[in-house]
Amino acid sequence: MSFSLIVFNFLLCIFEAMVGWIDVHAQFNGREPQMLKVRCLGVTLRGIKDQLNEFNQGVNSRDTTRVKYIRYKRPTLDEGRISFTWVELTNDENVKNMFWEHNMFQWIDMQVTSLRSTEDIINILIPPKDRD
Repeated sequence: MSFSLIVFNFLLCIFEAMVGWIDVHAQFNGREPQMLKVRCLGVTLRGIKDQLNEFNQGVNSRDTTRVKYIRYKRPTLDEGRISFTWVELTNDENVKNMFWEHNMFQWIDMQVTSLRSTEDIINILIPPKDRD
């Protein structure tokens, strides 16, 4: 890859982050990773879960699960080498840090665990004739 192409990709990533969107490769419940853009300015943990739920339901309309856990690959620079570790998002500060740490990368890799609601589970366990 030429130096000018590297610089162009870097500037493109900075521009997209400045306008408020970043590319994400999200793997929902171990399925094939999906590419999407998520809003990255002023986003809370609840907000990113809502964005991922909306995307997942758009791709898998029959899926009634909701995002419960999100993990992402955190970059670490050590002795001139970049390594990645999986980190779970647990609060709004984690979300801000994740976007800040990825401002030099083209995308964020995520593992998303979505679960059924308690109501969905009960409806599956109780036969339809006994639900009322």
